[in-house]
Amino acid sequence: MSTLTALARAQARMADVAQRVATVRHVHIGTRPMVLVPLALAGEANAPLAALVGDDPATPRLFVVSQPRNRDERFAFAAELASVIVPYVEGFAATTEQVPAERGETRARSLDAPQLVLPNRAGIAFTRLLGRSTRFRRPDGDHPVDPAVPVLGRWLSFLTERAEHPGSCLMLAATEALSLHWASGQSELEDLNLATLLAWIDPPPGVGGAAAAAVGEDPLASPPAGPVTDPGFDNDVLAPLIDAFARTTEAARSESGASAELGHAAVRRARSALERALTGQLLPTWQLVWRALELLRELPAGDHVARRWEADRDAFTGYAAYLRDGGLPQPRRDGAVAAARRLNWLERAQASFAAQRAFDDPLVMAEYRMTGEAFAGQVVAADPGRVSEGAKRRVLRPWITVATADPVLVMPGTVVTSPARRGQKAQVISVTAAVAPGPVHPVMLEAGNGASGPALVALELSGGMGRGLVAPPGSVPEPGERVCYSTLTADYLPIAEFPPPEQTPWTHGGPPAPYEPDDEDAAEDWS
Repeated sequence: MSTLTALARAQARMADVAQRVATVRHVHIGTRPMVLVPLALAGEANAPLAALVGDDPATPRLFVVSQPRNRDERFAFAAELASVIVPYVEGFAATTEQVPAERGETRARSLDAPQLVLPNRAGIAFTRLLGRSTRFRRPDGDHPVDPAVPVLGRWLSFLTERAEHPGSCLMLAATEALSLHWASGQSELEDLNLATLLAWIDPPPGVGGAAAAAVGEDPLASPPAGPVTDPGFDNDVLAPLIDAFARTTEAARSESGASAELGHAAVRRARSALERALTGQLLPTWQLVWRALELLRELPAGDHVARRWEADRDAFTGYAAYLRDGGLPQPRRDGAVAAARRLNWLERAQASFAAQRAFDDPLVMAEYRMTGEAFAGQVVAADPGRVSEGAKRRVLRPWITVATADPVLVMPGTVVTSPARRGQKAQVISVTAAVAPGPVHPVMLEAGNGASGPALVALELSGGMGRGLVAPPGSVPEPGERVCYSTLTADYLPIAEFPPPEQTPWTHGGPPAPYEPDDEDAAEDWS
């Protein structure tokens, strides 16, 4: 937890309402997101119990597994889920646009992409295992499944893998998206409960955040946000209903004639009772997720949100084309090279996402100002016409001097950038103590390179001023202008070099065999 976030949590506790820790929205909210609220059977590894799913808050679809330990019913549940999710996802691949590619060529990109929203990160973990357990299944052979089941598994695996990518919004956890923009008066662990987090952010009229959160912790008033269920509900309600359904089903199988009709009616009543109970558990969370989306949509989007969504659309378009071309399901395990490449990819994405958030949001940038990675102040001197002798020609290299009260820990020679002029670089020339006629705060120089307290930072500017020797108006900060510079960069980060898979060293298992789905994959346990 950062210092400013900790302060915001303390302020939230004092004010009895959550505090904003972002001035703009850092996640994309789709025009037609699909919400999925899953429930799993307690005591069973990833045994689905029920789910509410849909892209309209007024018309959720309920799917129930009457016997969660029954293999056939589990895959029937997966087929029902696929009947909603697969058409929704693949529908976005139907309409594309042409965008510029390398060497003057163009490429196709979907105009929009699906967005699956779950209550929390645990729901995404459940969905990841659901995808893993269904993507290898086959519509023929032993234990055949509906043809849509493996397709569902591949899409869920793709979306959950993409959810690990910092800044990606193809799959969102509502609790994470909210915590990115608000600090509650409770702990980070308690923020994993969507009901209590929303209670702090959006309490009922006349009720404080703490009191509203106490109601959110009551499993009777606010059932858990999935995929786990409340133990009291499991013991007092769910277990008797599942047992009753099992008994009536078994009895109906042994009846014939008029008695069979009565038996089937009893089965329908038992299933209806189970569905009503599960709907009561799921519906409050369903409503909370949609309320979370409403609150997020009210915030203005940050400048980089659209660019990150374009990257999501590119990833979606590529995977949709891969499946159309008969692509194989994702392997159970990555090879050493593939795993290293993925880790490098995630690290670069995390650095880029952090920089983009800071450039979009002064509240986020304030975190870096506190650590000395950024500083803000007023331009006190400027030489916009300074020209330097370059290697081949004279080039425009203006100097400015910034007075700042922030701790400045960057060394001379460091290149910094400003959110206001992202196409321009600034090289730190010197950091010196500010001289003032009256008393000033103590100044501490660290090895002559950094200052804590009032300081003067001399910067040399390059880029963003055209090719001439006269800077266009506004391209060079003027005296009196408030500026901010940081060591962060949202530029493309080069990909690390890795050997091809066939050259994987023996210390990492040697070259992996080409992946081919086999019976062992298809026979993998649901968990």
